[in-house]
Amino acid sequence: MPELPRTPLVERTRARYADVHRLLEQKWTISAIARHLDLDRKTVRRFKTTPLDELLASAKDFGIHRARLLEPFKPYLNSRFTAGCTSGTRLFHEIRERGYTGSVQAARCHLAKLRQGTAEPVRADIPSPRRITSWIMRPRETLTARRSTSCSTSGSPADIDRAFALAQCFRDLMVNRRGSMLPEWIRQAEQDAPAPIRSFAGFLRQDLGADTAGFTLEWSSGKVEGNVNRVKTLKRAMSGRASFRLLRTRILTRP
Repeated sequence: MPELPRTPLVERTRARYADVHRLLEQKWTISAIARHLDLDRKTVRRFKTTPLDELLASAKDFGIHRARLLEPFKPYLNSRFTAGCTSGTRLFHEIRERGYTGSVQAARCHLAKLRQGTAEPVRADIPSPRRITSWIMRPRETLTARRSTSCSTSGSPADIDRAFALAQCFRDLMVNRRGSMLPEWIRQAEQDAPAPIRSFAGFLRQDLGADTAGFTLEWSSGKVEGNVNRVKTLKRAMSGRASFRLLRTRILTRP
């Protein structure tokens, strides 16, 4: 078994296991051990029946989980510490107000490392591209203050603002069927948009006629695609259970 970190939780688990089994060897009952060690009887039974390796692994994982609770708040602690606020109690209450649910010991341990200059650099909590895209595609007024701030700090402010403006313009073209303005949107996107949007604009230009028609006309293949999905669903549900004749009947009669 690999060497476990000598954390207080691991050491306490090791000592408690030894105490429980020492008393069991002396023919103590579960209830007597629980009273003597001030433990719940279920805890005593768990230490009696569970191998030490499993108990130590569980204690190690629990400690790691509690340490990870502080990770999202380390950038805030670092910035406040750099700004001159070094009170552990005050900083702990500040992160508690921001949603921290871990222990004060974990926060104090990180602050001690900051004082000693041994704290590891903290990587900023950068949202995923999918999440940033969802923020950009929404109207600005529907974003919460936290999401708006996260979106603005997730990359170059100029790139974020430009991507947001182009995304909102593209949405307006689709909703209001302004296909005649699509070539102008493509031209602007190819000039000064972030690279992913420039690439998207290039694909639109390759089939500009069909794209313009799709943005202008009221007809679409939506109903056809819906029927195709309906047929596929029926086919999967009847696969290996019924004949083609019954499948054909269900497709023709089910709306």
